[in-house]
Amino acid sequence: MAALAQEGGGGCLPIAESFTQQHGGAITSLALKYKIPTNVFSPQLIQSGGLMSYAIDFPDLYARSAVYVDRILKGEKAGDLPIQAPTKFKLTINLKTARALNVTILPVLLGIADEVVE
Repeated sequence: MAALAQEGGGGCLPIAESFTQQHGGAITSLALKYKIPTNVFSPQLIQSGGLMSYAIDFPDLYARSAVYVDRILKGEKAGDLPIQAPTKFKLTINLKTARALNVTILPVLLGIADEVVE
């Protein structure tokens, strides 16, 4: 993070894999310390300093999964059910982090955000 901060003009986009899921809070805290804008993979990481998150709406995904479980329990074969991809995403913006990074979030982006953290 220190090296990235020295280069300037960069940002951080941690991918959703096991290491970053386990250390996501540390990553966003360091990014905030070194004033690196970070687009995180989970709205939960907004609380530890991520600037924004555009991620799968997991409650919607879980609800749709429950429908599949119900269909399977009623006798349908899992292999006969169509494959589904996430269709609903959630944009979360952290204004406190934006202020700390001296980043201006455009009003149009704030207007379409699903959640804005003050």
